[in-house]
Amino acid sequence: MKYGAVARILGIFLVLHSFGLIPPLLISLSIGDGQYMDFVTPLSITLGTGLLVWLFFRNAKHELRRREGFLIVASFWLVLSAFSALPLMIGGHLNFVDAFFEATSAFTTTGATVMTGLDTTAKSVLFYRSELQWLGGMGIIVLAVAVLPVLGIGGMQLFRAETPGPFKDEKLTPRIAHSAQHFWVIYIGLTLACTIGYALSGMSLFDAITHSFSTLSTGGFSTHDASIGYFNSLPIEIITEVFMFLGALNFSIHFLVLRRLNLGYYFTNPEVLAFTVIVAVAVLVSTLVLFFEHSYTSFFTALRHSAFTTISVITSTGYTTQNFAVWPTMLPAFLMFISFIGGCSGSTAGGMKVIRVMLLFKQGYRELLQLIHPAMVRPVKIAGRPIPAPETRAIWGFFAWYVAVFVIAMLLLMLGGMDQVTAFSAVTTCINNMGPGLGKVAANFQEIDDYQKIILSLCMLIGRLEVFTLLVLLSPAFWKN
Repeated sequence: MKYGAVARILGIFLVLHSFGLIPPLLISLSIGDGQYMDFVTPLSITLGTGLLVWLFFRNAKHELRRREGFLIVASFWLVLSAFSALPLMIGGHLNFVDAFFEATSAFTTTGATVMTGLDTTAKSVLFYRSELQWLGGMGIIVLAVAVLPVLGIGGMQLFRAETPGPFKDEKLTPRIAHSAQHFWVIYIGLTLACTIGYALSGMSLFDAITHSFSTLSTGGFSTHDASIGYFNSLPIEIITEVFMFLGALNFSIHFLVLRRLNLGYYFTNPEVLAFTVIVAVAVLVSTLVLFFEHSYTSFFTALRHSAFTTISVITSTGYTTQNFAVWPTMLPAFLMFISFIGGCSGSTAGGMKVIRVMLLFKQGYRELLQLIHPAMVRPVKIAGRPIPAPETRAIWGFFAWYVAVFVIAMLLLMLGGMDQVTAFSAVTTCINNMGPGLGKVAANFQEIDDYQKIILSLCMLIGRLEVFTLLVLLSPAFWKN
């Protein structure tokens, strides 16, 4: 293991990450909210630590193998989440566990929060929370599209290796750095478009910027305790739905659409089509239940709130206009379950990703047919192309570990005194990077204890890093030379 090379890269990451503290610092100075030292001190610590680590290991320029790649990715999210907690400890007046939970939630674009009284919180702190989500969202895209496939894991690997269309027949760019540059351009462009849409719909410029950060990243942090419901505006809700949906689509498809000026890529990609159908069906089910249970006085009102909440949940954004935890019959549990599906691979959304769910169902159906026709040879296909057996086995391995981590985390929370409903929804919302839950975590995570927050912080990281990236570090074989 080339630990020096890993440390050198982490030092560079810390230096770059420290620059993210400059915008909230400038905002604090410009509006005179007295919070500027809340960013000066963390900036100094983060920048100084990064420079010291880089200087000490600057000559460790070894060629990185797959094992170093796993360690770098896992360390990147864990270390940067810890350093990101510093401004929240000072400016948000949180203890370390709460600040680490909030920073991890922001950086993994989960949206679960321990902070209340957001309407009176300093604007520089609110901006910093949203900025963390925006930066984390871009990091997720690069991770999912460029890094994890190189390490041999991730939903994008399936597309690149085995499926038709843009991911097999059309390469993006020959180098990861070039691909990342293109994704930054798209990400910034969509953020600007979202900001303009919000501003034209009645948001203040500050709210428009901060909410566009957390919408494109599907993070869900708001500057108001009532989230998007604070504005009570149908145009704002529609703009939010559009950009949440765009954030949950594969950014490689956005790239190809813009490069070729051809919207057809959206309509020919099997994962996008499946995702669209799933969203439409989920919205219809929610609307019909709300209407026939007389939760709202009109069908349109039921459609308005069910569409926003369903899209927010399945894209793992977590914005709210209504408290869906008190919706009738099976709807709260239904929404929790669809969050497991999540968005498309290569997007900012959480969950297991639509491509994996598609393949799980296709494999399950094939096994059912083979009970009837044992001699049948029927490969699993996506858009007419067969998926090799190693890839299908990897899907089942991912699913098995996903369920195992979920069950273990839920039992650990219950061991710490949490009730079953809260434990189930807390793990669901954190491992799927979604945000709001049920029970004691329906509004926020302030009531749970530090032990439970640490467990859930790890769930956020495990879910965001596609499970294997962190779990592989627990294997003794990983650390053997």
